[in-house]
Amino acid sequence: MAVRRLSAERITDSVTYHGEGPCWSESWGGLRWVDMLAGDVLSFGVDGQVLRKHVGDVVACVRPRATGGAVLAVETGVALEDPDGTVHPAELLWEPGVARMNEGGVGPDGAFYVGSMAWDQTEGAATLYRVDPDLQWEPVLEGVTVSNGIAWSPDGTRAYYNDTPTGKVDVLDWSEAAGLHGRRTFVVPELEGGDVHPDGLTVDAEGAVWVALHGAGQVHRYTAEGALDTVVTVGARQSTACCLGGEDLRTLYITTSRENLAADEDPAAGSLFAVRVDVPGLPVLPFGG
Repeated sequence: MAVRRLSAERITDSVTYHGEGPCWSESWGGLRWVDMLAGDVLSFGVDGQVLRKHVGDVVACVRPRATGGAVLAVETGVALEDPDGTVHPAELLWEPGVARMNEGGVGPDGAFYVGSMAWDQTEGAATLYRVDPDLQWEPVLEGVTVSNGIAWSPDGTRAYYNDTPTGKVDVLDWSEAAGLHGRRTFVVPELEGGDVHPDGLTVDAEGAVWVALHGAGQVHRYTAEGALDTVVTVGARQSTACCLGGEDLRTLYITTSRENLAADEDPAAGSLFAVRVDVPGLPVLPFGG
């Protein structure tokens, strides 16, 4: 199979220190993403300007709620935003200082699956949690290091997940009765040089998985069978996450990071990038709470 090669366009200035977690939802009028370590949620205004809302010391992930507003993964737990923009104090899963939330997504059951990482990235110290619509929570995957990128197949029977330091993308079976189980390797991305760090991911309407490779300035698309068929070049090395959006869900948005870079290094880092693709994404699943 010939691999298709695309180049993403830079569509904002360097507006984030650590851009992450893009998510398109009609319920909030388009794209949101986070400047994680600034604790800010970003969005586009009607005039195309980037709007910024501060919600806490850290905000790692934002997803729509079925009732309007958003669910937010913050440093030590989960917070809810009402349709009018009011953010309620977070439900704490642990005390601050040791670990922070890092990435998440909503499953077919309306629960928020959100994972953590230790501030010092201690191996095996992180957990993927399931947060129910009533905000009761439980660990569903323990002993991970940097929990990243969870998204479901179109039929909801499989979930794709990254523990970034492993260098691979995993797949798990899912059902409402059994939850997540049967974790195994889906693909091991390859690069011509350098280590592989799979970061955020999204799944399209064909069941293909788009994976941002942190440090490589690339996003790879793997078919449902695990074959690499598209490579997107991003004009900033620290590509962190991606989602499919736009009115037809055929614009791939890619976030990037300036974390740990010198002021004059990689000038486009922290910008948002985008590229048009052939296969649309899936409508985002809303949190049931």
